[in-house]
Amino acid sequence: IDEFDKMDPTDQVAIHEAMEQQTISITKAGIQATLNARASILAAANPIYGRYDRTKTLKANVQLSAPILSRFDLFFVVLDECDQLADYNVAKHILDVHRCEELAVQVPFTKEQMQRYIRFARTLNPKITPESQRVLVDCYRKLRQGDTMGRSRAAYRITVRQLESMIRLSEALARLHCDDHIQPSYVREAFRLLRKSIIHVETEDVTFEEGDDGDDDGGGVGGTAASHDAGDESLQQNHPGEYHGGDNEVDAPTSHTSAAATTSEDMETTQQQQPPQQQPSTKKKSKKSKKKKTQITFEQYESISNAIATYLRSREGDGGGEEEGSEPQYLTWGQAEEWYLEQCEEQIGDSMEELDRMRKLTNLVIRRLIKVDRVLVYIGAEEEQGDEREKKIAVHPNYVI
Repeated sequence: IDEFDKMDPTDQVAIHEAMEQQTISITKAGIQATLNARASILAAANPIYGRYDRTKTLKANVQLSAPILSRFDLFFVVLDECDQLADYNVAKHILDVHRCEELAVQVPFTKEQMQRYIRFARTLNPKITPESQRVLVDCYRKLRQGDTMGRSRAAYRITVRQLESMIRLSEALARLHCDDHIQPSYVREAFRLLRKSIIHVETEDVTFEEGDDGDDDGGGVGGTAASHDAGDESLQQNHPGEYHGGDNEVDAPTSHTSAAATTSEDMETTQQQQPPQQQPSTKKKSKKSKKKKTQITFEQYESISNAIATYLRSREGDGGGEEEGSEPQYLTWGQAEEWYLEQCEEQIGDSMEELDRMRKLTNLVIRRLIKVDRVLVYIGAEEEQGDEREKKIAVHPNYVI
Protein backbone atom coordinates (compact mmCIF):
# COMPACT_ATOMS: atom_id res chain seq x y z
CA ILE A 1 0.00 0.00 0.00
CA ASP A 2 1.66 3.23 -1.13
CA GLU A 3 0.78 6.66 0.30
CA PHE A 4 -0.74 4.90 3.29
CA ASP A 5 -1.18 8.15 5.25
CA LYS A 6 -3.40 9.57 2.48
CA MET A 7 -5.77 6.59 2.49
CA ASP A 8 -9.40 7.29 3.30
CA PRO A 9 -10.11 6.80 7.04
CA THR A 10 -12.96 4.38 6.32
CA ASP A 11 -10.60 2.15 4.33
CA GLN A 12 -8.05 2.24 7.15
CA VAL A 13 -10.69 1.11 9.63
CA ALA A 14 -11.68 -1.74 7.30
CA ILE A 15 -8.26 -3.40 7.61
CA HIS A 16 -8.20 -3.27 11.44
CA GLU A 17 -9.66 -6.75 11.71
CA ALA A 18 -7.37 -8.18 9.02
CA MET A 19 -4.24 -6.81 10.73
CA GLU A 20 -5.17 -7.87 14.27
CA GLN A 21 -7.10 -11.16 13.90
CA GLN A 22 -5.96 -12.20 10.40
CA THR A 23 -9.60 -12.60 9.36
CA ILE A 24 -12.01 -10.66 7.14
CA SER A 25 -15.75 -10.67 7.83
CA ILE A 26 -18.05 -10.19 4.84
CA THR A 27 -21.79 -9.55 4.99
CA LYS A 28 -23.49 -9.49 1.59
CA ALA A 29 -27.20 -10.16 0.78
CA GLY A 30 -27.82 -11.65 4.21
CA ILE A 31 -24.89 -14.06 3.93
CA GLN A 32 -22.16 -13.76 6.55
CA ALA A 33 -18.73 -15.23 5.90
CA THR A 34 -15.36 -15.08 7.64
CA LEU A 35 -12.32 -15.46 5.43
CA ASN A 36 -8.70 -15.92 6.46
CA ALA A 37 -6.31 -13.10 5.60
CA ARG A 38 -3.32 -14.80 3.93
CA ALA A 39 -1.45 -11.66 2.83
CA SER A 40 0.96 -9.47 4.77
CA ILE A 41 0.76 -5.68 4.60
CA LEU A 42 3.76 -3.61 3.53
CA ALA A 43 2.83 0.07 3.69
CA ALA A 44 4.78 3.27 2.93
CA ALA A 45 3.92 6.75 4.20
CA ASN A 46 5.42 10.23 4.02
CA PRO A 47 6.08 12.63 6.93
CA ILE A 48 3.57 15.40 7.55
CA TYR A 49 5.80 18.30 6.43
CA GLY A 50 7.82 16.36 3.89
CA ARG A 51 10.87 15.88 6.14
CA TYR A 52 11.22 13.63 9.18
CA ASP A 53 11.81 15.45 12.49
CA ARG A 54 14.07 13.31 14.67
CA THR A 55 13.16 15.16 17.85
CA LYS A 56 9.54 14.00 17.59
CA THR A 57 7.99 10.58 17.91
CA LEU A 58 6.81 8.53 14.96
CA LYS A 59 3.17 9.33 15.69
CA ALA A 60 3.92 13.08 15.54
CA ASN A 61 5.68 12.68 12.18
CA VAL A 62 3.16 10.46 10.38
CA GLN A 63 -0.53 11.24 10.15
CA LEU A 64 -1.78 7.83 11.26
CA SER A 65 -4.04 6.88 14.13
CA ALA A 66 -2.79 5.01 17.18
CA PRO A 67 -4.84 1.83 16.46
CA ILE A 68 -3.24 1.52 13.01
CA LEU A 69 0.29 2.13 14.33
CA SER A 70 -0.08 -0.48 17.07
CA ARG A 71 -1.11 -3.15 14.53
CA PHE A 72 2.11 -3.01 12.50
CA ASP A 73 4.90 -5.33 13.60
CA LEU A 74 7.91 -3.32 12.44
CA PHE A 75 8.68 0.28 11.50
CA PHE A 76 11.63 1.45 9.49
CA VAL A 77 12.35 5.17 9.18
CA VAL A 78 14.17 5.95 5.93
CA LEU A 79 15.99 9.27 6.28
CA ASP A 80 17.15 11.29 3.28
CA GLU A 81 20.58 12.33 4.50
CA CYS A 82 23.20 14.00 2.33
CA ASP A 83 26.08 11.56 1.89
CA GLN A 84 28.49 11.89 -1.02
CA LEU A 85 29.20 8.17 -1.41
CA ALA A 86 25.56 7.07 -0.96
CA ASP A 87 24.29 9.71 -3.41
CA TYR A 88 26.87 8.64 -5.99
CA ASN A 89 25.90 4.96 -5.69
CA VAL A 90 22.18 5.72 -5.95
CA ALA A 91 22.64 7.93 -9.02
CA LYS A 92 24.91 5.38 -10.70
CA HIS A 93 22.46 2.54 -10.05
CA ILE A 94 19.51 4.51 -11.47
CA LEU A 95 21.45 5.42 -14.60
CA ASP A 96 22.57 1.81 -15.10
CA VAL A 97 18.98 0.58 -14.85
CA HIS A 98 17.74 3.20 -17.32
CA ARG A 99 20.45 2.14 -19.78
CA CYS A 100 19.04 -1.42 -19.56
CA GLU A 101 22.38 -2.93 -18.65
CA GLU A 102 22.13 -6.58 -17.68
CA LEU A 103 24.96 -6.28 -15.17
CA ALA A 104 23.28 -3.41 -13.31
CA VAL A 105 21.97 -5.83 -10.67
CA GLN A 106 23.75 -9.09 -9.87
CA VAL A 107 21.42 -11.48 -8.02
CA PRO A 108 22.54 -14.76 -6.42
CA PHE A 109 19.21 -16.52 -7.17
CA THR A 110 16.78 -16.40 -10.01
CA LYS A 111 13.18 -15.30 -9.65
CA GLU A 112 11.89 -18.86 -10.07
CA GLN A 113 14.20 -20.18 -7.34
CA MET A 114 13.01 -17.53 -4.87
CA GLN A 115 9.36 -18.27 -5.63
CA ARG A 116 9.91 -21.99 -5.10
CA TYR A 117 11.74 -21.34 -1.79
CA ILE A 118 9.02 -19.02 -0.44
CA ARG A 119 6.26 -21.42 -1.54
CA PHE A 120 7.89 -24.25 0.41
CA ALA A 121 8.62 -22.11 3.50
CA ARG A 122 4.96 -21.06 3.79
CA THR A 123 3.88 -24.69 4.08
CA LEU A 124 5.81 -25.10 7.38
CA ASN A 125 4.05 -24.68 10.73
CA PRO A 126 6.79 -24.35 13.40
CA LYS A 127 6.08 -25.03 17.09
CA ILE A 128 7.51 -23.05 19.98
CA THR A 129 9.75 -24.90 22.46
CA PRO A 130 9.61 -24.41 26.27
CA GLU A 131 13.02 -22.72 26.26
CA SER A 132 11.95 -20.33 23.53
CA GLN A 133 8.81 -19.57 25.50
CA ARG A 134 10.88 -18.51 28.51
CA VAL A 135 13.06 -16.29 26.32
CA LEU A 136 9.94 -14.78 24.75
CA VAL A 137 8.48 -13.88 28.14
CA ASP A 138 11.78 -12.34 29.26
CA CYS A 139 12.09 -10.25 26.09
CA TYR A 140 8.53 -8.96 26.43
CA ARG A 141 9.23 -8.00 30.05
CA LYS A 142 12.27 -5.97 28.94
CA LEU A 143 10.19 -4.15 26.35
CA ARG A 144 7.60 -3.25 28.96
CA GLN A 145 10.25 -2.00 31.38
CA GLY A 146 11.56 0.45 28.80
CA ASP A 147 8.07 1.88 28.40
CA THR A 148 7.37 2.78 32.05
CA MET A 149 5.99 6.22 32.95
CA GLY A 150 6.07 7.27 29.30
CA ARG A 151 9.51 8.91 29.72
CA SER A 152 11.06 6.95 26.87
CA ARG A 153 10.48 8.61 23.51
CA ALA A 154 9.36 5.45 21.76
CA ALA A 155 7.43 5.10 18.54
CA TYR A 156 4.38 3.76 20.40
CA ARG A 157 3.38 2.24 23.72
CA ILE A 158 4.24 -1.42 24.33
CA THR A 159 1.13 -3.61 24.63
CA VAL A 160 0.22 -7.27 24.20
CA ARG A 161 0.10 -6.66 20.45
CA GLN A 162 3.89 -6.34 20.48
CA LEU A 163 4.05 -9.76 22.15
CA GLU A 164 2.00 -11.17 19.27
CA SER A 165 4.35 -9.37 16.87
CA MET A 166 7.34 -11.16 18.41
CA ILE A 167 5.56 -14.50 18.04
CA ARG A 168 4.81 -13.84 14.36
CA LEU A 169 8.38 -12.71 13.67
CA SER A 170 9.81 -15.77 15.45
CA GLU A 171 7.61 -18.07 13.38
CA ALA A 172 8.64 -16.27 10.19
CA LEU A 173 12.35 -16.68 11.05
CA ALA A 174 11.81 -20.38 11.70
CA ARG A 175 10.14 -20.74 8.28
CA LEU A 176 13.03 -18.90 6.61
CA HIS A 177 15.43 -21.43 8.15
CA CYS A 178 13.08 -24.32 7.21
CA ASP A 179 12.92 -25.31 10.87
CA ASP A 180 9.97 -27.12 12.46
CA HIS A 181 10.72 -25.62 15.91
CA ILE A 182 11.14 -22.01 17.04
CA GLN A 183 14.63 -21.80 18.52
CA PRO A 184 15.65 -19.21 21.20
CA SER A 185 17.96 -17.57 18.65
CA TYR A 186 14.94 -16.78 16.46
CA VAL A 187 13.16 -15.17 19.41
CA ARG A 188 16.21 -13.03 20.24
CA GLU A 189 16.48 -11.89 16.62
CA ALA A 190 12.78 -10.97 16.60
CA PHE A 191 13.31 -9.04 19.85
CA ARG A 192 16.27 -7.19 18.32
CA LEU A 193 14.27 -6.24 15.24
CA LEU A 194 11.31 -5.05 17.29
CA ARG A 195 13.44 -3.04 19.71
CA LYS A 196 15.41 -1.42 16.88
CA SER A 197 12.15 -0.51 15.22
CA ILE A 198 10.77 1.04 18.40
CA ILE A 199 13.75 3.05 19.62
CA HIS A 200 14.82 4.22 16.15
CA VAL A 201 13.24 7.59 16.92
CA GLU A 202 15.99 9.74 18.39
CA THR A 203 15.44 11.64 21.61
CA GLU A 204 16.34 15.27 22.07
CA ASP A 205 19.01 16.33 24.54
CA VAL A 206 18.07 17.48 28.02
CA THR A 207 18.95 21.13 28.70
CA PHE A 208 19.33 22.63 32.18
CA GLU A 209 19.54 26.35 32.81
CA GLU A 210 21.79 27.83 35.48
CA GLY A 211 18.69 29.44 36.94
CA ASP A 212 17.47 25.93 37.79
CA ASP A 213 20.22 25.70 40.39
CA GLY A 214 19.05 26.74 43.83
CA ASP A 215 22.15 28.84 44.61
CA ASP A 216 20.97 31.83 42.58
CA ASP A 217 17.24 31.64 43.22
CA GLY A 218 17.28 33.30 46.60
CA GLY A 219 19.46 36.21 45.52
CA GLY A 220 17.42 36.86 42.43
CA VAL A 221 14.15 36.94 44.35
CA GLY A 222 15.62 39.16 47.07
CA GLY A 223 17.00 41.61 44.51
CA THR A 224 13.65 41.80 42.78
CA ALA A 225 11.81 42.46 46.03
CA ALA A 226 14.30 45.18 46.98
CA SER A 227 13.90 46.91 43.65
CA HIS A 228 10.10 46.81 44.00
CA ASP A 229 10.30 48.30 47.50
CA ALA A 230 12.62 51.06 46.36
CA GLY A 231 10.32 51.78 43.45
CA ASP A 232 7.29 52.03 45.76
CA GLU A 233 9.10 54.53 48.02
CA SER A 234 10.17 56.63 45.06
CA LEU A 235 6.64 56.55 43.71
CA GLN A 236 5.36 57.87 47.04
CA GLN A 237 8.00 60.63 47.18
CA ASN A 238 8.31 61.76 43.57
CA HIS A 239 4.77 62.69 42.53
CA PRO A 240 4.28 66.45 43.03
CA GLY A 241 0.83 67.84 43.49
CA GLU A 242 -0.56 64.59 45.01
CA TYR A 243 -2.22 64.46 48.38
CA HIS A 244 0.09 62.69 50.87
CA GLY A 245 -1.58 63.69 54.12
CA GLY A 246 0.24 64.77 57.29
CA ASP A 247 2.39 67.90 56.85
CA ASN A 248 1.03 68.61 53.39
CA GLU A 249 -2.29 69.67 54.91
CA VAL A 250 -0.55 72.66 56.53
CA ASP A 251 1.10 73.71 53.25
CA ALA A 252 -2.10 73.42 51.25
CA PRO A 253 -3.43 77.04 51.60
CA THR A 254 -0.45 78.70 49.79
CA SER A 255 -0.19 81.03 46.80
CA HIS A 256 0.14 79.90 43.21
CA THR A 257 3.76 81.10 43.09
CA SER A 258 4.85 78.96 46.02
CA ALA A 259 3.01 76.00 44.53
CA ALA A 260 4.88 76.46 41.26
CA ALA A 261 8.18 76.71 43.09
CA THR A 262 7.42 73.56 45.04
CA THR A 263 6.58 71.79 41.80
CA SER A 264 9.88 72.75 40.18
CA GLU A 265 11.82 71.63 43.25
CA ASP A 266 10.02 68.29 43.23
CA MET A 267 10.80 67.87 39.53
CA GLU A 268 14.50 68.40 40.22
CA THR A 269 14.33 65.90 43.08
CA THR A 270 12.62 63.41 40.77
CA GLN A 271 15.31 63.80 38.11
CA GLN A 272 18.04 63.25 40.69
CA GLN A 273 16.41 60.12 42.06
CA GLN A 274 15.70 58.43 38.71
CA PRO A 275 19.19 57.00 37.96
CA PRO A 276 19.43 55.00 41.21
CA GLN A 277 15.92 53.67 40.53
CA GLN A 278 16.98 52.22 37.17
CA GLN A 279 20.14 50.54 38.43
CA PRO A 280 18.52 47.43 39.99
CA SER A 281 16.58 46.66 36.78
CA THR A 282 19.79 46.97 34.73
CA LYS A 283 21.57 44.55 37.06
CA LYS A 284 18.64 42.17 36.87
CA LYS A 285 18.75 42.17 33.05
CA SER A 286 22.48 41.54 33.01
CA LYS A 287 21.98 38.69 35.44
CA LYS A 288 19.43 37.07 33.14
CA SER A 289 21.62 37.47 30.08
CA LYS A 290 24.54 35.73 31.81
CA LYS A 291 22.57 32.53 32.44
CA LYS A 292 24.45 29.49 31.19
CA LYS A 293 22.92 26.27 29.94
CA THR A 294 24.06 22.73 30.64
CA GLN A 295 23.13 20.13 28.03
CA ILE A 296 23.42 16.34 28.24
CA THR A 297 22.06 13.53 26.10
CA PHE A 298 18.81 11.84 27.02
CA GLU A 299 20.71 8.56 27.53
CA GLN A 300 22.97 10.18 30.16
CA TYR A 301 19.97 11.75 31.88
CA GLU A 302 18.12 8.44 31.90
CA SER A 303 21.19 6.61 33.26
CA ILE A 304 21.58 9.02 36.20
CA SER A 305 17.86 9.14 36.98
CA ASN A 306 17.45 5.35 36.85
CA ALA A 307 20.44 4.81 39.16
CA ILE A 308 19.15 7.28 41.75
CA ALA A 309 15.55 6.01 41.57
CA THR A 310 16.65 2.37 41.92
CA TYR A 311 18.81 3.15 44.95
CA LEU A 312 16.09 5.17 46.68
CA ARG A 313 13.50 2.46 46.04
CA SER A 314 15.84 -0.21 47.47
CA ARG A 315 16.42 1.84 50.63
CA GLU A 316 12.69 2.36 51.01
CA GLY A 317 12.19 -1.40 50.79
CA ASP A 318 14.75 -2.05 53.55
CA GLY A 319 12.62 -0.14 56.06
CA GLY A 320 13.70 1.14 59.43
CA GLY A 321 14.11 -2.31 60.96
CA GLU A 322 12.87 -5.86 61.09
CA GLU A 323 9.90 -5.03 63.34
CA GLU A 324 6.43 -5.16 61.88
CA GLY A 325 4.92 -1.80 61.00
CA SER A 326 8.31 -0.09 60.79
CA GLU A 327 8.35 2.98 58.58
CA PRO A 328 10.35 3.06 55.33
CA GLN A 329 13.78 4.63 55.44
CA TYR A 330 13.87 7.81 53.36
CA LEU A 331 17.08 9.56 52.34
CA THR A 332 17.67 13.28 51.96
CA TRP A 333 18.55 15.00 48.71
CA GLY A 334 22.15 15.41 49.85
CA GLN A 335 22.52 11.73 50.81
CA ALA A 336 21.30 10.62 47.38
CA GLU A 337 23.72 13.02 45.73
CA GLU A 338 26.69 11.79 47.79
CA TRP A 339 25.80 8.15 47.00
CA TYR A 340 25.80 8.79 43.26
CA LEU A 341 29.13 10.64 43.45
CA GLU A 342 30.61 7.62 45.25
CA GLN A 343 29.51 5.43 42.33
CA CYS A 344 31.36 7.76 39.93
CA GLU A 345 34.68 7.73 41.82
CA GLU A 346 36.56 6.07 38.96
CA GLN A 347 35.22 8.57 36.45
CA ILE A 348 35.96 11.57 38.70
CA GLY A 349 39.42 10.48 39.87
CA ASP A 350 41.42 13.20 41.65
CA SER A 351 40.06 16.09 39.58
CA MET A 352 38.23 18.66 41.68
CA GLU A 353 36.77 20.28 38.54
CA GLU A 354 35.21 16.98 37.50
CA LEU A 355 33.85 16.51 41.04
CA ASP A 356 32.22 19.95 40.98
CA ARG A 357 30.80 19.30 37.50
CA MET A 358 29.31 15.94 38.50
CA ARG A 359 27.90 17.38 41.73
CA LYS A 360 26.24 20.22 39.86
CA LEU A 361 24.90 17.84 37.18
CA THR A 362 23.50 15.44 39.81
CA ASN A 363 21.69 18.30 41.56
CA LEU A 364 20.19 19.46 38.26
CA VAL A 365 18.97 15.94 37.45
CA ILE A 366 17.41 15.47 40.91
CA ARG A 367 15.69 18.84 40.67
CA ARG A 368 14.27 17.95 37.24
CA LEU A 369 13.07 14.57 38.53
CA ILE A 370 11.15 16.42 41.26
CA LYS A 371 9.90 19.51 39.44
CA VAL A 372 9.34 18.29 35.86
CA ASP A 373 9.17 14.50 35.57
CA ARG A 374 7.56 13.99 39.02
CA VAL A 375 9.50 10.76 39.44
CA LEU A 376 10.71 11.85 42.89
CA VAL A 377 8.58 13.53 45.54
CA TYR A 378 9.30 15.32 48.80
CA ILE A 379 8.40 13.63 52.06
CA GLY A 380 6.34 16.22 53.91
CA ALA A 381 5.19 19.63 52.74
CA GLU A 382 7.06 20.88 49.71
CA GLU A 383 6.68 24.49 50.88
CA GLU A 384 8.70 23.92 54.06
CA GLN A 385 11.49 26.45 54.52
CA GLY A 386 15.11 25.35 54.68
CA ASP A 387 17.84 23.90 52.50
CA GLU A 388 16.38 21.64 49.82
CA ARG A 389 19.36 19.28 50.19
CA GLU A 390 18.20 18.50 53.72
CA LYS A 391 14.68 17.53 52.63
CA LYS A 392 13.81 13.85 52.42
CA ILE A 393 12.83 12.49 49.00
CA ALA A 394 11.26 9.26 47.79
CA VAL A 395 10.33 7.60 44.49
CA HIS A 396 6.75 8.18 43.32
CA PRO A 397 4.63 5.13 44.21
CA ASN A 398 3.35 4.83 40.63
CA TYR A 399 6.82 4.81 39.08
CA VAL A 400 7.86 1.31 37.95
CA ILE A 401 11.61 0.69 37.81
